[in-house]
Amino acid sequence: MLTAANNEMLCRVGPGTPMGNLMREYWIPACLSSELKADGEPMRLLLLGEQLVAFRDTNGRVGIMEHRCPHRCASLFFGRNEAGGLRCIYHGWKFDVEGNCLDMPNVPPAQDFKHRVKAKAYRVVERAGFVWTYMGSRAEAPPLPNLEILMLPEEDRFTRVHQRECNWFQSLEGDIDTSHFGFLHIGGLKMEDVDPDTIHKWGVGDRAPEYKATETEWGTMYAAYRPAEPGHYYYRFAHFMFPFITLTPNGSFEDQVACTMNVPMDDTHTMTYNLGWKQKTRPLETLRNGDWIPGLAPDMQFLPNTNDWYGRHRLVARRENDYFVDREMQKHVNYTGIQGIGRQDQAAVECMGEIVDRTLEHLAPSDRMIALTRKRVLEAAQTLLREGKVPATVDTPDICRGARGGAFVAPATVDWLDAYFEKLKTARSPLGLLTRDMPLAAE
Repeated sequence: MLTAANNEMLCRVGPGTPMGNLMREYWIPACLSSELKADGEPMRLLLLGEQLVAFRDTNGRVGIMEHRCPHRCASLFFGRNEAGGLRCIYHGWKFDVEGNCLDMPNVPPAQDFKHRVKAKAYRVVERAGFVWTYMGSRAEAPPLPNLEILMLPEEDRFTRVHQRECNWFQSLEGDIDTSHFGFLHIGGLKMEDVDPDTIHKWGVGDRAPEYKATETEWGTMYAAYRPAEPGHYYYRFAHFMFPFITLTPNGSFEDQVACTMNVPMDDTHTMTYNLGWKQKTRPLETLRNGDWIPGLAPDMQFLPNTNDWYGRHRLVARRENDYFVDREMQKHVNYTGIQGIGRQDQAAVECMGEIVDRTLEHLAPSDRMIALTRKRVLEAAQTLLREGKVPATVDTPDICRGARGGAFVAPATVDWLDAYFEKLKTARSPLGLLTRDMPLAAE
């Protein structure tokens, strides 16, 4: 468990907080590029506890800035997006994507001082279908993240997004908790129902594996392992990468090019982005006859988007309606009575409350990765606070090329890390970007 003070430090991301400061050292995915249209309506954007407004100008450039006009603090969300800038409806002051004041029409020309007024705006780059923003204080922003999935052409990659009504780290912990898969998702599945040719059958036969975990330069990594055929282990590897990225184990290691980003909107809401290579092998989702495992067929339905701060990418199934849990289904069809992996995960992380009280926990050996990742993240935030030192991935994002999640079978006589790097050498890489012999030791 964590102390109350450490839990507070882990969860709070607003301006001036230790974790918020750590997040602001990185480029942050603010929204999908497709959410902003040239000269279209501005969008309210909540990011790291800051109320912002995002818009795309006439020339296609994106601006992300403080939503309050620097004149009299009227919200620029109501602004007119026109002719290369956003014009406040209160007095007509106009700002470009960099926050420069272009026009001050209610001030006589002789008294105009627009050159001395600037809206607080953040730097923006578009890449991989995302609008990225740098909210830190460096004069020169660090490099963009360099994950393989982010380098793929958009037509080769799928992107799914949904909002979670809980703290960012609560959401992230669900990604690095491999133990729940055998219960929350496939708790009703029997070994005889699984395709005998899939390596994932071993995870159904043994739902209480052993664990290895270690710190890495990019964050942390772990392997859950259990006996497979004689003399072999079935491994499921996953990673945490600073500041909020996970590589999950749900798939075959050979081609599991994917990631999840749990981006804090504020302390109690998270925008979760799931990205994957379209050519990756399907994980354990179907029975040997090809039908969906009961309860796993996707069922992610969304409410209409609104202009509220929390109005985007919200699931219909939510805390208020108990995620449409079906108790008869739970008794006779699947383990949870909740339909779909996404909804099942959502229910599990949100039902703890907006910010879970981790002083009440009793961690088990299966939580080794969670405990190690908490320690790693807290130490990074404290090191930045005390020494001004950032994690290695801020300035050298290529480090992350040595990480991949997924499952494989390897001889039991081979060390788990040796087995990992041996598999990495032969993994399918659509862009040929995987780096061999990457160091593991955390700085």
